[in-house]
Amino acid sequence: MGRPRTNDEVVKERLVECATEMLATGPRESVTVRAVAAAAGASTTAVYSLFGGKDGLVGAVRDRAVAGLFQDLSAVQPSADPLADLYALAVAYRRWGRGHSHLYTVLFGGVQSFDPSGEAGASDPVRPLLAAIDRALTASVLAGDATSIALSIWAALHGLVTLELAGALDAATAEAAFRSSIHATLRGWTTPEVFRSLRRAELAR
Repeated sequence: MGRPRTNDEVVKERLVECATEMLATGPRESVTVRAVAAAAGASTTAVYSLFGGKDGLVGAVRDRAVAGLFQDLSAVQPSADPLADLYALAVAYRRWGRGHSHLYTVLFGGVQSFDPSGEAGASDPVRPLLAAIDRALTASVLAGDATSIALSIWAALHGLVTLELAGALDAATAEAAFRSSIHATLRGWTTPEVFRSLRRAELAR
């Protein structure tokens, strides 16, 4: 058994949870130190002593979301098939978004900017995607600019997950749309030889 959590750790956890929900369900301007503290059953002093203020609390929410998504994407083990790896990453992304809807909304709702053209940090969720794309480019499975490929995959994923979380798609439609859209996006970046091979395999089914 691990050591019991301290009172500060319990309060900190509750504040982050309440801030996450408030950021995901309302405008950021409405997330005040007083409002979060009240929702968490804590004092405003606790917010300042544990996080330094609102910005520190929002940063803690962002860090939790980034770390959670990175952990799930990093758990996807590379294989000999780069396209299968990219699809597996898409599945992991969707699974994390569905399982952590508030954190997902916070992460891609303005608290965290997504910039695959920038320098990816060691724990940046985009790193596993870029690594898989690099493997696919090296293996001549994909052709194109890595940043452009990453953006197109992320755009398709984000759109699908956002629609699903909003309840715009029923379960069967969401599943079918995910499979067809991600396969189509990946296929669009394949080299001509790989593209023809994939099409032949589809027609043979």
